[in-house]
Amino acid sequence: MNELLRKVLGAHGGLERWRSYNTVEATIVARGGFFALKGALMDADPRRLTVWLHEERATLSNFGAADQRIMFTPERIAVEKLDGTIVGDRFAPKDSFAGHQMHTPWDPLHLAYFNGEALWTYLATPFAFVMDGVRVEETAPWQEGKETWRVLRVYFPGSIGTHCEVQDFFFDEKLELRRHDYNVNIAGGFPAAQLMLEYTEANGMRLPSKRRAYTRGRDWRPILDMLMVSIDISDVAFS
Repeated sequence: MNELLRKVLGAHGGLERWRSYNTVEATIVARGGFFALKGALMDADPRRLTVWLHEERATLSNFGAADQRIMFTPERIAVEKLDGTIVGDRFAPKDSFAGHQMHTPWDPLHLAYFNGEALWTYLATPFAFVMDGVRVEETAPWQEGKETWRVLRVYFPGSIGTHCEVQDFFFDEKLELRRHDYNVNIAGGFPAAQLMLEYTEANGMRLPSKRRAYTRGRDWRPILDMLMVSIDISDVAFS
């Protein structure tokens, strides 16, 4: 195992403890200018998220209505009633973004897929880095003011639904995740830099609890003029 990855996993609760759990639940509040660009406004209502830890699967409640939820896997996205009645679904959902750019409008299933793949990625980080087919390497460190952050470049296989196949994760001296860089392929591939502001701990596991995503400039710095996506994570429980 990559030496930096081994230390990062330990700092986030350890691989053995992670493997002892099957799911993580959390309350999510998401908003930001990106949703307005897509014509898919997200209100500030809290939503309950469940992420499966050893397969790419997630659900998100209160989507479109209080009695509806998202059911996400890379192969299928669905919006359904709590009693299981299907409101709408789409197989091979990533294909429906072909030709999309940053301002291309989204329908509810586009928005549902984005929520599913993004939130699964965030709550599975960094332990998703040891899943089958995922490859990691340490790249050049990043200087952030007086701090030096170590960087893991992660290569995801096409079978995993996530922002893009190559993503960079920046860790500070405490091995906490401070930044996450990627391209948003389902919206034309624009470059993004996501900053982590706070951490939380639950059941011996540690993860970022406040995420703020911005477009990324040619100097590799986040452009702070417009907040693209804001995510607050609370009431976390592993089981």
